[in-house]
Amino acid sequence: MKTLTVTDARQKLGYWLKRAERGEEIGVVFGASVFALRKVPIQAADYMETEYGLTKEEADRAAERIRAESARDYARGDYLTLDQLATAVANRRKAQRRARARRAA
Repeated sequence: MKTLTVTDARQKLGYWLKRAERGEEIGVVFGASVFALRKVPIQAADYMETEYGLTKEEADRAAERIRAESARDYARGDYLTLDQLATAVANRRKAQRRARARRAA
């Protein structure tokens, strides 16, 4: 294991993180403790719970509801292509600029 002081680790942190990402054991000495630099897997379920307060079951139900709503909207023809969306946004911005210009005049 390669051990570093906090100062050494801070000066070239990106370098040490790249080495840790490749699987090297890198430790940072802080006081009487050594802290490891290592890649940690991110799990979607943990992310949902941490960021949104949803359990896996709640997230699964929400995803299923979104899929069902999307399928319904697609069947009704309520979807826009990206080109249609871009045109709609551009037209709305033009209308807003014209309205501001009229109010200012």
